[in-house]
Amino acid sequence: MQTSTSSSSAKDDRPLKERLIARAMEAGFDAVRIARPDAAPEAAARLAAWLADGRHGDMTWMEGTSERRARPAGLWPEVKSLVMLAMNYGPDENPLDLLEARDRAAISVYARNRDYHDLVKSRLKQVARWLAETTGAEVKVFVDTAPVMEKPLAEAAGLGWQGKHTNLVSRDFGSWLFLGSIFTTLDLEADAAHEDRCGDCRRCLDICPTKAFPAPYQLDARRCISYLTIESKDHIPREFRKPIGNRIYGCDDCLAVCPWNKFARDAREIALQPRDDLRAPLLAELAMLDDAGFRARFSGSPVKRIGRDRFIRNVLIAIGNSRDASLAAIARGHLSDASPLVRAMAVWALGELAPDEARILALAALAALALEEDDGVKEEWRLVG
Repeated sequence: MQTSTSSSSAKDDRPLKERLIARAMEAGFDAVRIARPDAAPEAAARLAAWLADGRHGDMTWMEGTSERRARPAGLWPEVKSLVMLAMNYGPDENPLDLLEARDRAAISVYARNRDYHDLVKSRLKQVARWLAETTGAEVKVFVDTAPVMEKPLAEAAGLGWQGKHTNLVSRDFGSWLFLGSIFTTLDLEADAAHEDRCGDCRRCLDICPTKAFPAPYQLDARRCISYLTIESKDHIPREFRKPIGNRIYGCDDCLAVCPWNKFARDAREIALQPRDDLRAPLLAELAMLDDAGFRARFSGSPVKRIGRDRFIRNVLIAIGNSRDASLAAIARGHLSDASPLVRAMAVWALGELAPDEARILALAALAALALEEDDGVKEEWRLVG
């Protein structure tokens, strides 16, 4: 993006950086800092080690973009400054409370309204367009779908620090921040990096239901509920199903227990408030969605990107964990679903809620299993039989 200088910008005598920050705040951002492209030199080695250990799981696209991801200049050689921006999405209630409502679905706080990628990107474009028009510089905008290591760069810019849960923590907004960046050919004054303020606290590590943190500041995505319910396209391993509880899309546990959240304000913007129908939807209602119903229900939501089959897979795990035998009929109704992901979890959920019935059905299913092509479904029937 490159445009001519705006004549109206001459009316404001404030330094460019001060005007940039003011413009970003007007666009809806809550914090803005500047970093150099080489401000996080250790990030490349950490990324390489993480990938080498296989902790990215099935996210093979991270391997293909690792060289560009490791260095901002690898993504755009002409970049001279990184404008790192943050938007608060602090919830108006404790998301952990919903985990006790076993007949309800827990959707991660960030996914209860519009897809934040669209929201953040549109606001980034507003700020970037102003910067280009004001200075004539070139700019590029990135949200986390692009190969940018936003969290270490945000730390280097002084927006906060990467906590032991590997997410960014802010003294002003706790762990509830959306991040975005504007790369520019402008040579802007950089801000100082933020120091780590986690101290001896390890609440985020201890609360993780699936023990996804092998050590402080390290995440094994393969064990993370957010990865399992969102990124994983396969059957979810049995060892993780009970710990998942009623979390059907993402997990907020490590974010929600961060003590710095006590300084965060609620997200008062309409665009960041949760939709009423996504605050605590009934599992029984969600489980009955067909593809068209799923698309309609989650139109504009990031949940839509995982598709109906993975979504129902997740809902059936939550149903299996509900301890509500009345929901067994829902699991039974999905035993012949077209998706093997759904069929397998229907068998598992039925085995959890009505084990005697599941055993009887397993014997009756032996002949039908000769036609079953999915090994995961076959294994579920074998285990309940």
